[in-house]
Amino acid sequence: MKHRKVVIVGDGAVGSTIAFTLALNKIVKEIAIVDLNKRKAEGDADDIADGGAFLPNPKKIYASSYEDVKDASLVIITAGAAQKVGETRLDLFHKNAQIVSSIMDSISPFLSPKAMVLMVTNPVDLLTRVAADKLNGKAVTVIGSGTVLDTSRLKNALSRLTGMDPRNIHASIVGEHGDSEIALFSNASVGGVPLQVYFEDKKISLRKLEEEVRQAAYSIIERKGATNYAVAMAVNRIVNAILLDEKSVLTISTPLETELGEEYKGVYLSLPVIVGKKGAEARLPLHLNEKEKADLTESAKQLKEKYEEFTKMSK
Repeated sequence: MKHRKVVIVGDGAVGSTIAFTLALNKIVKEIAIVDLNKRKAEGDADDIADGGAFLPNPKKIYASSYEDVKDASLVIITAGAAQKVGETRLDLFHKNAQIVSSIMDSISPFLSPKAMVLMVTNPVDLLTRVAADKLNGKAVTVIGSGTVLDTSRLKNALSRLTGMDPRNIHASIVGEHGDSEIALFSNASVGGVPLQVYFEDKKISLRKLEEEVRQAAYSIIERKGATNYAVAMAVNRIVNAILLDEKSVLTISTPLETELGEEYKGVYLSLPVIVGKKGAEARLPLHLNEKEKADLTESAKQLKEKYEEFTKMSK
């Protein structure tokens, strides 16, 4: 972790914004950008590097190739087809699974066992599992950005309602980063007050709020064609937790163990986990009400079925 080199694979709207955001990060020392369009990667790298006099510390920023992952602390995957208006994240799965599989084949010979792969490409839960399966023999840690962004969206929405600093709001979105995600309102609090107590005398529909958070990406994509700023900030937050070994609780995408029974073991989805230099280092005990557990099980079921469909088609 001392070298703190990050390789970003994919230089579209999300990849280039992540590169810019990490350039402003005091922890990251070196940023390599890899894209099939190397001229675009070179242009973005040079554009960011030209602001070197304004960065918090000196760092190397450059366009590169897959071989450069050999000494990376973290490899961030953003490459893939972008989500279009009217398209769900799950609709993207088959086309992006082929792209991610190809990338894993390309980086596998160069990956250090000490490196970590952070999947950002959507549908992130399914693609994190694709990447982990492809790198199974490399003993490389693979995690997904999961619902870290969705959780921030929920906190921001609650901040608007309460007038409270979102950093003083404790709430999580879990499950799929997508249409079956769940807000854990039973565990949420604002300023230390349980959320349902805080809102008990107010005419606030928490289910409507949950749906607004779930639809947030679609709304942004409809208006500007992509989401890139907040996801880059979410990735920056995950990068800090890993490189600084923070032991922060984040809702990244990792494989289920037996939380929902043996049937769903190995399904990647988001739950609150402690994140440090080894990635997901421990999972917090789940205390869900009956509806939340049923909804989380349904989310896991959809992800399991979609992945099994893909593996059958791939044989």
